[in-house]
Amino acid sequence: MKRLVVFTGAGMSADSGLATFRDADGLWADYRIEEVCTPEALARDRKKVIDFYNMRRRELLGCAPNAGHLAIAELESRFDVQVITQNVDDLHERAGSSRVLHLHGELTKLRSERNPDLIVPIEGWEQPLDARAPDGALLRPHIVFFGESVPMFEPAARIAAGADLFVVVGTSLAVYPAASLVGYLRPDVPVYLVDPGKPDIRSIRNPLTHIKARAAEGLPSLARTLQ
Repeated sequence: MKRLVVFTGAGMSADSGLATFRDADGLWADYRIEEVCTPEALARDRKKVIDFYNMRRRELLGCAPNAGHLAIAELESRFDVQVITQNVDDLHERAGSSRVLHLHGELTKLRSERNPDLIVPIEGWEQPLDARAPDGALLRPHIVFFGESVPMFEPAARIAAGADLFVVVGTSLAVYPAASLVGYLRPDVPVYLVDPGKPDIRSIRNPLTHIKARAAEGLPSLARTLQ
């Protein structure tokens, strides 16, 4: 069975109605990165950071997987599928994908401020400001903040290196180190890019097919042709 790796970004979730960070009308239009997505912001104004991610969880509860998420999950009947996502939502899992690696953390989990490996699930959308981990430390969102290392990058690179087919969906290919995953592919591995815009494809040296469509439209179409 061929190994199919699907690498997804914000455009994947946008088709489910989730606000994106980089669009002019996206989430960052009302927030500066420095205010809500850095370790310094958490130390400086804990309430603002916690409230921001509570808002994002509440938004997520009102969203559902789109046709693109479902198409990826259905591909497991024909391929050995691994999803690598930059997204912090759980829409891939809710669609039925069984193997999902989150590069930038997960909204549905919290972690100890003292021990980054101590991760716990959160029920519902609201993290109490004074919630504590089993080790007694305050809990924080299980999110990779700007300026922090990406601990799941090395496992993701190993997955990419073993791919027979590589699909890129809804990412600008401008966020590093995630965008460098295409550099770990074997030279003969075909890359399928599903995005209506103009991602930065300069780092892609593999055979490339660009499907200029949004995730919910382009992925079901692509899924029908993959073999």
